[in-house]
Amino acid sequence: MGDINAAVQGCLDGGATHVAVLDGHGHPLNVIPEEMHPGAEYICGSGMPIGWGMDETYDCGMQVGCHAMNRTPDGVLYHTQSHATDARYWYNDRECGEIAQGALVMGHFGIPMLMVTGDEAACREAREFFGDHVVTVAVKKGFGRQSCRMVAPEKARQMIRAGAQEAMGRIALCRPFTMELPIRARVEALVTPALDSATPAEIEAAPHRSHEGVCQTALGIYSF
Repeated sequence: MGDINAAVQGCLDGGATHVAVLDGHGHPLNVIPEEMHPGAEYICGSGMPIGWGMDETYDCGMQVGCHAMNRTPDGVLYHTQSHATDARYWYNDRECGEIAQGALVMGHFGIPMLMVTGDEAACREAREFFGDHVVTVAVKKGFGRQSCRMVAPEKARQMIRAGAQEAMGRIALCRPFTMELPIRARVEALVTPALDSATPAEIEAAPHRSHEGVCQTALGIYSF
């Protein structure tokens, strides 16, 4: 919540007149109401519509607290959708993690991605997908999936606030992230979900299966 609030305040510092926070992880009931920044509105709860309540009226988007895609060696808590299933996603033959997936949905509505925060691996991934104009705020360096060197939360929030304020000045420089339609999609995942005790090597060696499909728009990338 401190990171979210820092990003909200940075947006307001940068001139935003309306900020909406999407609780976009797992079952979307993660935000703590008593700690919500009063300068934003919040989109959360079960049964969200396709597109998560976004529309063409938003000028820009940011992703706060991100992780790198599955099997990124220096990515803290790396996974794409599910670590237990070792899922990997490809769209038009390009492997994408959750950072790119979120940006594709925003791109459907013409919303450019201005800032990504997370570990160094997540920030590197963001620049690879969105280019050098995207603001990245790396608050930790991963040594593996479950170890890292991190800055203190107070310092991290100062960095995120400053990054969000800077990003607000880059709206004209950043383009929505899109792919040629229809999108050819493929997912590869374990036949049997992995145990929590399984090592990365054991997960990679276990049987996998693939599923392919076609997405007519970016809103279908999770459900093909």
